[in-house]
Amino acid sequence: MAGQQREDRRDVTAWRPRIPGVVEVFHARFTEYAYPMHVHEAWTLLIVDAGAVRYDLDRHEHGTPHDTVSLLPPHVPHNGSPATSDGFRKRVLYLDTTHLGEELIGAAVDGPDLRDPVLRRRVGQVHAALAGPGGELEAESRLTLIGERLRAHLRPRRAGSAGPAVRRDPVLARRLRELLDARVPQGLTLEEAAGLLQAHPAHLVRSFSGAYGIAPHQYLTSRRVDRARRLLLEGVRPAEVAAATGFHDQAHLTRHFRRLVGVTPGRYGAGRPGRAR
Repeated sequence: MAGQQREDRRDVTAWRPRIPGVVEVFHARFTEYAYPMHVHEAWTLLIVDAGAVRYDLDRHEHGTPHDTVSLLPPHVPHNGSPATSDGFRKRVLYLDTTHLGEELIGAAVDGPDLRDPVLRRRVGQVHAALAGPGGELEAESRLTLIGERLRAHLRPRRAGSAGPAVRRDPVLARRLRELLDARVPQGLTLEEAAGLLQAHPAHLVRSFSGAYGIAPHQYLTSRRVDRARRLLLEGVRPAEVAAATGFHDQAHLTRHFRRLVGVTPGRYGAGRPGRAR
């Protein structure tokens, strides 16, 4: 209806996950609200899922269309307002300088909006992993690769130069696999693994994935599901299986079990021969 005032919608969810280097996760849906000029102590890694945002950074106007990843540096003033009639919906990771050093601030000011489909997909995967408990190792693993890709954007190679070769390290991959095998129920963080094996987290993830064709967090989840299958066939109840195999709760077990096996833990083995009906 012409002249009808639009609803000022402000939906916000924010939390601090148990992930090293992540200061805050922030999800918001705004229709009218506009941020005034402000600064953050952390890096702002932003994706927009609906609508668009326009903002000023270092006296230059920028925008965040749907396929863009925006990286706003710490200590640099910026604002933000809806660029479409329906407002915007965004997801933000605030990262401290363990992921990106302050020496990269100048490059980020010069080019904060990155059109990189792989990077955007990975950022979305981190948010999905952080949506519930139990996804910490996945989020941490993906974040270390995101940091590596962001640094590549901010430190572009010289024309004609080849990028750094991916160094394979099968011995390191085997040591990480042995460590994961020994910690199936309790698990461990990527930071802990890097400290125990004296290796950079990104090198750990790449070495393992290159050697086995699967990321460390996927390997650990597979081992947990495999152990859960054995316990379920022994008649252990799903809630007890979840606790015994390292899942946060039965819902966490069910989500991964159904994804890897095709059925829920409750249905698994229910039709085996000889089972009472």
